Amino acid sequence: MSQDVVRQVTTLVESMIVEAGLELVDVEYIKEGMHWFLRLYIDKEGGVDLDDCANVSHRVGDVLDNADLLAQAYMLEVSSPGLERPLKKEADFERYQGKLIKVRTKNVFQGYHEFSGYLAGLEDGKVILEYQGEKVRIALEQIEKAHLEIEF
Repeated sequence: MSQDVVRQVTTLVESMIVEAGLELVDVEYIKEGMHWFLRLYIDKEGGVDLDDCANVSHRVGDVLDNADLLAQAYMLEVSSPGLERPLKKEADFERYQGKLIKVRTKNVFQGYHEFSGYLAGLEDGKVILEYQGEKVRIALEQIEKAHLEIEF
């Protein structure tokens, strides 16, 4: 159910966010304790600020209220994806080439579930990762989760 809500919300609000000069990075719809949360993560070149988040929250909140997609009460949160930004779309894997990332696969791949290395690119639907001195190619559909890693 929550993935259906995520898809519907994404379809409903993404163009509005893009028109505001922002990117919709991720959408989460999860229950924590007794409360449901709808979290939108937005970004732009140079990063987002509090005003960006507040503006999106107001605009999206009104649209969601009118669309009546969510049966139960929820809390809307709009924020930056942070330093460990998730990588979801093909464009993300192209944009962050050369950056340190962490990838978790859906199934064991070459003996592991997690890989941490430098993103060498995207080719034929496969993420190319420099991992332990070798280039590992992981199909996008096999990736459960991927995000930027903080380099020290």
